[in-house]
Amino acid sequence: MPRAGLDTNAVVVAAARLADEDGLAALSLARLASRLGVRSPSLYAHVDGLDDLRRRIGSHGARELGARLQAAAGGLARGDALAAVAEAYRAYALEHPGVYAAIQQPSEADQAGAALVELILAMLRGYGLEGDEAIHGARIVRSALHGFVALESETGFRIPLSLDETFARLIAVLDEGLAGLA
Repeated sequence: MPRAGLDTNAVVVAAARLADEDGLAALSLARLASRLGVRSPSLYAHVDGLDDLRRRIGSHGARELGARLQAAAGGLARGDALAAVAEAYRAYALEHPGVYAAIQQPSEADQAGAALVELILAMLRGYGLEGDEAIHGARIVRSALHGFVALESETGFRIPLSLDETFARLIAVLDEGLAGLA
């Protein structure tokens, strides 16, 4: 019988916190069970193993990230929307490194991930991008943002120069490039 007050959402949230603290690769059912004060087999009432837990963390994170991006872009268009979305994306990735890593893992037909892509495609419609051009644009934006936050979080930028300034320049280059795709 599941412990009172422990449900699937509580398990996923606790696992997400643990992944953010120690890294997604360090997440184990044993460590999570210890954190929750239960035995490992008790977790199987809520998740179907570690792979399922990681998938659920990714979905949870995609919903959180989507809500942040949606709020950031609200009422904005083109470069302003892009800058707001990029800043929110970067902040989330740096605040939640373990969850962010889980979002990047492939998951078949994940609705939260699909909603995230749709949000980016909606932003790109402000540039006049539709169809295949919008898909290319979304890939470009995702690659640039993911690349930057991956390097930043892994201390890949070692030259003592403002990362905020570099990020602002990246967004300006993306803005100009996206405008040129239409």
